[in-house]
Amino acid sequence: MANRLTTFGNDLYTGKRSFNFVGGRKKWYTIAAVLIILSVLVPVVRGFNFGIEFRGGSQFQIAGVANATEQPAIDAVAEVVPGAVARVTIVGEDGVRVQTDQLEQAESRELTTVLADAYGVPESEVTSSFIGASWGADITRQALLGLLAFLLLAAVIMALYFRTWKMSLAAILSLLGDLIVTAGLYAAVGFEVTPAAVIGILTILSYSLYDTVVVFDKIRENTSEDGQESRRTFAESVNLAVNQTLVRSINTSVVAALPVAAILFIGAGVLGADTLRDISLALLIGILVGTWSTVFIAAPLYSQLREGESAIKRHDQKVLKERERAGGSSAEALPVA
Repeated sequence: MANRLTTFGNDLYTGKRSFNFVGGRKKWYTIAAVLIILSVLVPVVRGFNFGIEFRGGSQFQIAGVANATEQPAIDAVAEVVPGAVARVTIVGEDGVRVQTDQLEQAESRELTTVLADAYGVPESEVTSSFIGASWGADITRQALLGLLAFLLLAAVIMALYFRTWKMSLAAILSLLGDLIVTAGLYAAVGFEVTPAAVIGILTILSYSLYDTVVVFDKIRENTSEDGQESRRTFAESVNLAVNQTLVRSINTSVVAALPVAAILFIGAGVLGADTLRDISLALLIGILVGTWSTVFIAAPLYSQLREGESAIKRHDQKVLKERERAGGSSAEALPVA
């Protein structure tokens, strides 16, 4: 099995086998457009499940519970504050978290007592806290400012490094798609949007860009070494670079996704650690979407942006004419695995 994978990787690198990623870009663009539209519609229709850090309210944490169930907390909130909405979460094996709208101090003290009685624990095992919605607004504003600064800085650095703004534009557009799809999937799953989730979504920016830069670096190497005597068109050189880095991209994403998936399972299913769950879900979605967009969106988009340049257009026409005179076709340069 290992030998077959090695042979497959070598065939992709040498061009003996090839997936036509660039040639099928219309199909990939269509899939990406559908995903982005759905990712925008899901939050509009369903909305995000914002955590208490963003919406504000009162929170009660009960520890040492013998029988951790949701109903006693719901009944306790209904008794103290009739009509209030209680969001109850089981934390681990013996913990319960209760979130409500903002309560007065007297109501908080009374609810603490009722919750302690409902779960049969001392009042010292019930901790209460209040979080203002303004704190969440500040977090959101700082996150958006950080995102904007990151995108601008990344775009400038990539344009200088690759010596072309078109490579930078393709990478940033692909990255924006990653963010939209990740946010849409997060809303579809229904997990709470917490500061940890925001951190996770921002963290995937670096992973997505890292994978894109690796592929783009190979593209630059191929296209700069081709020269006027190259027998490949510009699109074929880009496609070869994507195939040459395909195994590496898959290996990197798998190695990154497995531990993140393990953290998600342990955090959400075993420990009940909400912070681990929130950040790992965002990371897992981002890793998978980022790998897909680099191969299917960023590289074909860059090729499309460059193919209209006069020098590249003349070279491609020359290659295709020579190939036609030799009795070949462009398909011969792109064997499909």
